[in-house]
Amino acid sequence: MFIPLHDANNLKHISHPYVNYAIIAVNIIIWLISASPAIVDPETAKRAAISFGFIPSVVNNLAELPLEFVVIPEKLTYVSYAFLHANFMHLAGNMLFIWVFGDNIEDAMGHLRYIFFYLLCAAGAAFFHALVAQNSNAPLIGASGAAAGIVAAYLILHPNVRIWILALGRIPLRIPAYIVLGAWIAFQVWNFVANPEDQVSWAAHIGGLIAGAILIFPFKRKNVPLFDREPDAAKPSNEVSHAKKTPPEPPSPKWGR
Repeated sequence: MFIPLHDANNLKHISHPYVNYAIIAVNIIIWLISASPAIVDPETAKRAAISFGFIPSVVNNLAELPLEFVVIPEKLTYVSYAFLHANFMHLAGNMLFIWVFGDNIEDAMGHLRYIFFYLLCAAGAAFFHALVAQNSNAPLIGASGAAAGIVAAYLILHPNVRIWILALGRIPLRIPAYIVLGAWIAFQVWNFVANPEDQVSWAAHIGGLIAGAILIFPFKRKNVPLFDREPDAAKPSNEVSHAKKTPPEPPSPKWGR
């Protein structure tokens, strides 16, 4: 649909988005050791997806994961799946969205709260996916649900920021966020309704969007405004109205002797 490039939205509360950098780095490292064709054979990549991916039928207690694939408690797959990717393009697309938009969400929340926000958006995406596809035995993998949460939060905070994108993969445009991200969200909703059996989990994207739109309100700093509004100017604590002062009358001249 489009490729985000840059948003020219300066950080205001932190010097560097260290958590955002770390999330991207961890995703890349995990892909290299779990699914990269240069390092891992297809069978090992499949085992990683089954062991650490989110499987609705398992978490809904409708199926049992074979013991040879049980590595972590099934509840942890609500977040572990978000650090796995099927191939390089799957990884690159998700990381690009997190790179462009995640730094401003970390800036609005602070480092620690951004970690929890990201993980909760991933969990919310998995939860909604499990509601829609309760019997599915296919493992869900990828950070797109968490990235969708970031997009929803960004749209609520900065709808008027202009974003550089490549439309149709080749046409550079600078468009307000409410247009380009609003269109992206509409695209997710349309596919969720029209293509419920698609290999892409549009339900996870919707779940991430809902989680991000809800969590931005309690997680953002109190002094961070919504919808690009300017914060109210601080009023003085002892505000007193004064009548216009009249200049003092000049003193009477002193007479010499």
